[in-house]
Amino acid sequence: MELYYAPMEGITGYLHRNVSRAVFPDIDKYMTPFIAANQKGKLSTKEKNDILPDHNKGMYVIPQILTNQADCFLAVERTLREYGYTELNLNLGCPSKTVVTKYRGSGFLAKPEELDHFLEEVFARTECEISLKTRIGVEDGEEFERLLEIYNKYPLKELIVHPRTQKDYYRNHPNMEWYTYAVEHGKAPLCYNGDIFTPESYEEMKREFPQVDTFMLGRGILMNPALLDLIRMREKTDVKKTDVKKTTDIDVTEWKKEETSRKMQSADRYKKEIHAFLEQIKCDYLEVGMGEKNTLFKLKELWAYMGQNAPEAKKALKRIRKSQSMADYDSASREALEDFILF
Repeated sequence: MELYYAPMEGITGYLHRNVSRAVFPDIDKYMTPFIAANQKGKLSTKEKNDILPDHNKGMYVIPQILTNQADCFLAVERTLREYGYTELNLNLGCPSKTVVTKYRGSGFLAKPEELDHFLEEVFARTECEISLKTRIGVEDGEEFERLLEIYNKYPLKELIVHPRTQKDYYRNHPNMEWYTYAVEHGKAPLCYNGDIFTPESYEEMKREFPQVDTFMLGRGILMNPALLDLIRMREKTDVKKTDVKKTTDIDVTEWKKEETSRKMQSADRYKKEIHAFLEQIKCDYLEVGMGEKNTLFKLKELWAYMGQNAPEAKKALKRIRKSQSMADYDSASREALEDFILF
């Protein structure tokens, strides 16, 4: 089983990835926020900083490219190879209107024949392994039948499927009918992405698709930075549960007591680790010269996700949103963490 960290534009850059790995190291692969490809293969300062090997030590990092032009993709590929990258990802999933209106990201799915020609040219000339991160269509899941037919023509390293359409954005539930179609008819190794917010939702996916052993999480990790640790801990616990079932009722009772105690201890530990994660993020942003105002904005952005796991901390969350100084933020953040729900 492998767990990936999804790219989130403006959030999961190299500073975020490094702190995440230092505090919660159970991530097998990281994908960068997309690089907007151009014909000269040039990277912006921000993009270059994000992919520099010195900024990604000890991590399995895959640069993600956003384009609908094969020449632009290949030009950026040449640049990235100079930095040692041999595996790249094509963004066919971003639902943002500013991206989609230019027929990039999930907008490219509206032109399947052009997408087919794009992939044909890229795979004829690439020197890298290529994976795709895709939605199931623009307007309707029915589009995915044709899209998968196209994807099956090429030797993809991996096909990461978020079973929503572009029009869904992040609304509605993932369309599992079409993910099932990908499992049954896809040729490339599959990775599932979409709405894994708890260990329980991960376990549900594993039960429904036991043949899939690769999952990408994004918003779920932002909502709970300890999520991947909790998933791996749950898997170990499930093994113990199987052993317990073979023993006596007394053993089961004792195990339940131990389990309750373990959860309480784990909750305290994870809250301390999440606090350490937030503190290190803050320090690193300040250290690179982002300034207090912009750093506060970044921290508030994280709490906009994390706050969904602290429904009883309304006053503290409001103070975070309204904080104008780091001292105000620090106080409110500590208070909100006290009500943070892990399990």
